[in-house]
Amino acid sequence: MKSLQNDKSFFAYLNRMKYINRWGLMRNTATENILEHSGQTAMLAHMLALIGNKYYGKNYDADRICIYALYHDANETITGDLPTPVKYFNHQINESYREIENLSKNRLLEMLPDDFRKEYEEILFFDEDNEECKKIVKAADKISAHIKCIEEVKSGNSEFLAAKKATAESIKVMNMPEADYFIDNFIPSFECSLDELGGL
Repeated sequence: MKSLQNDKSFFAYLNRMKYINRWGLMRNTATENILEHSGQTAMLAHMLALIGNKYYGKNYDADRICIYALYHDANETITGDLPTPVKYFNHQINESYREIENLSKNRLLEMLPDDFRKEYEEILFFDEDNEECKKIVKAADKISAHIKCIEEVKSGNSEFLAAKKATAESIKVMNMPEADYFIDNFIPSFECSLDELGGL
C-alpha cells in the first residue's frame, strides 16, 4: 500500500461524502447521500441570498454563501449523518454533538497543507462568526430536506408524509422572507412531473 502524506488527503476524504446516506431511520425510495445534498444546498443558499439582495434590501455575498453551504456537512465524513431526532433529542446530546462536529472539522483541516488551512477554517467554521450567513445556509438545508420529502411522497412513500409537513413548518417558523419567497414561487414546480414541467 502506497504511503500518503496526511496533509494532502482532504479532497480524497471529502470524496467519500458520496458513501454517507441521509435519512437513515426512514425507508427511502431513492437514497440521498451528503454529497448530493451539499450540492443542492449550495444552489439553494445561493438563490436565497440573491432573493434577499434583489427583493429585501440585503447585501449578502451570494457566492461566498454558496461555498459555505457546499461544505456545511463536510465534517460528516468523520461523524456520519446523525438523524435529526437523535441530534436534537435533548440539550446535552446537541451540545455533545456540536463538540464532536468541531473536533471533526479540525481533523479535516489537518488533512490540508498549512498554506490552505486558514481559508478552509473560515469555510468550515463559518457559522461561528456570521449569523446572517448561518441562517441562509440553515434555510437552504431545510428546503433541501423538504424537497426530498416532496420527492418521496410523490413516489408513493407515505413514510415521508409527516416529515414533509414538519419540514415545511420548520421553514415557515424561521420567518425569513427569502425562504418564504422560494417556497411560494419555486417549490410548487417540485410537485410536477417532467411532462408538466415542459422541458425540451
